Amino acid sequence: MLKNIHPKLPMRDKAITREYYQNKLGFKVLGNTDYEGYLMLGKDHIEIHFFEFKELNPRENYGMVYIRTDDIEGFYQSLLEKGTAIHPNGPLEIKPWGQKEFSILDPDNNLLTFGQNIS
Repeated sequence: MLKNIHPKLPMRDKAITREYYQNKLGFKVLGNTDYEGYLMLGKDHIEIHFFEFKELNPRENYGMVYIRTDDIEGFYQSLLEKGTAIHPNGPLEIKPWGQKEFSILDPDNNLLTFGQNIS
């Protein structure tokens, strides 16, 4: 039985990634060990892991994650209040497939799409 998934995304700079996810998205660092070139972050019931890829060209990064939520409007508003940039093509809206969604890009151009079922 599959129970959880923890995506691993590339990052160029651990300090920048940690700061962005903590201060802009409300994530917390997981674990008691600071692994060189690796970062584990969590919020509520999800985890995202990051591996160091210093040579990453953000314009060539296709890392993406779809994250479901049960309070998309509240989370979206909290991001706006923190000054978190919303993807120019991904504002909060209802999609034809029955999801209310929005998207952001992190400092390394990883696409995070947040969605909530509206039916």
